[in-house]
Amino acid sequence: MLKRKDLLGLKDVTTEEMEEILSTAREMRKILDQNVKKTPHLQGKNIVNLFYENSTRTRTSFESAAKIMSANAINISASASSVTKGETLIDTGKTLDALLTDVVVIRHSMSGAPHLLAKNVRASVINAGDGMNEHPTQALLDIFTMQEKFGDLKGLKAVIAGDVKHSRVARSNIWGLRKLGADVTVCAPKTLLPMGIEDMDVSVSTDLDDCIEGANVVMGLRLQLERQQAGLFPGAAEYNCYYGINAARLNRADSDAILLHPGPINRGLELSSETADGEQSYILRQVTNGLAIRMALLFLLTRAKGKEQDRK
Repeated sequence: MLKRKDLLGLKDVTTEEMEEILSTAREMRKILDQNVKKTPHLQGKNIVNLFYENSTRTRTSFESAAKIMSANAINISASASSVTKGETLIDTGKTLDALLTDVVVIRHSMSGAPHLLAKNVRASVINAGDGMNEHPTQALLDIFTMQEKFGDLKGLKAVIAGDVKHSRVARSNIWGLRKLGADVTVCAPKTLLPMGIEDMDVSVSTDLDDCIEGANVVMGLRLQLERQQAGLFPGAAEYNCYYGINAARLNRADSDAILLHPGPINRGLELSSETADGEQSYILRQVTNGLAIRMALLFLLTRAKGKEQDRK
């Protein structure tokens, strides 16, 4: 049984904890495959999605996961909350505690915001993306998708290509995949590689044609134009020429390779439509698997919290 109160990142999660989450997600996936739209797993629980950044996939996924398991799901966006009146994150969290919230799912532009919230509330906190730090549930659903296809990930060759510098998805995937024994290569122009990336025990390349050779998993990353204050590459056409994942490049990977992308996709920039919609694309599979992962986490964290309170 998962004993932690919060899920803030994969850097500090053990391999055993990850396996428990993934195992529970497999059971949740079975429920989804049976087209069951309502279960009693979280009946009487209150789940709040507190989003300081825009989101479609992640927020909808958490909301759907909560509702399928019969929880009360509440969405709060910063633009429609007391944040606009100057309320602090801690005060917002304490207010949600007073409203008997069981889980707060938070997305925030500042790295570390979920950690600050978790220290100051009784509710469980799930990091739905904090700045350029981590996005653990996205990485878990990516890993879940890889396990569905390949089983044991030890020795798996995964290539993560694109805007690594600004990608919290890449960081969480690296932490998770390395703990499960996968070999990870990150590929980007030098201006889109973060300082110290080599210290994360990954291979680093600026040549996508070379590193994609024989890969089992090719993950494209969204080019995060909104996070870039200065031109870090000459232009979209040149970026696509050297780092866009198209059919010719994907053919260099293993014949059984799969293509992943956290979304939303900038078509014609990171991925060609031919590859995004092709047979090797598992992008929509990722979305459904994200629902299973988030159902599993909400279930495990509320059970862990309940047992902790029972002991008190």
